[in-house]
Amino acid sequence: MILRTWGHACVSIEHHAGSVVVDPGVWSATSEPLGSATAVLVTHDHVDHLDPAAVLGALERTPGLAVWGPSSVVATLRDAGAPSDRLHEVVAGESIEVGGLVVRAVGGSHAVVHPDLPVAMNLGYVLAGVYHPGDSVDRPGEPVEVLLAPVAGPWLRLADAVDLVREVHPQVVVPIHDAVLSEAGLGLVDRMLAGLTGGPVTRMAVGESRELAATS
Repeated sequence: MILRTWGHACVSIEHHAGSVVVDPGVWSATSEPLGSATAVLVTHDHVDHLDPAAVLGALERTPGLAVWGPSSVVATLRDAGAPSDRLHEVVAGESIEVGGLVVRAVGGSHAVVHPDLPVAMNLGYVLAGVYHPGDSVDRPGEPVEVLLAPVAGPWLRLADAVDLVREVHPQVVVPIHDAVLSEAGLGLVDRMLAGLTGGPVTRMAVGESRELAATS
């Protein structure tokens, strides 16, 4: 089983039965992962996590492809023209099978950006020993091998990412949600995250892969 990163918040988990793509947004390199995807998971409907045009194109090209996400994601894709029978709503606390992998949804709400702005739906997903929290610092509620840790955004303090890593205590931390950072900022975040949590922090480039120990 292989974890592969595609920039910002998009990753894929590849296994013998196919490839599950998580959060194919406009700031990620989505063409390659969506081209081989057998399932798509979306944490929430913000464009840096969901590129409706790219997902619609993938649905048109791949007849068996389907998408799972909270009701806001389903509504966004349906409004964009996606067929309803290939869109599946997920709720917090639910365990489902997606693309041959068992997925557990946690959380339910996007982290607060500002009190003047509405709070969006957001689900974190645990699958194949990997936790993707979307735009939240909700805890996964179980041990994980890899924590995909958000490190930058208008809703996030680095201190919150540090506390998330300390509490989850994964085997490996892979920083994500970092498109707004410069090269200098990426280096600073990685050094501080590793220094304050004890690491190991592993930055993965676009298309880079990591073998996972999890088998389901």
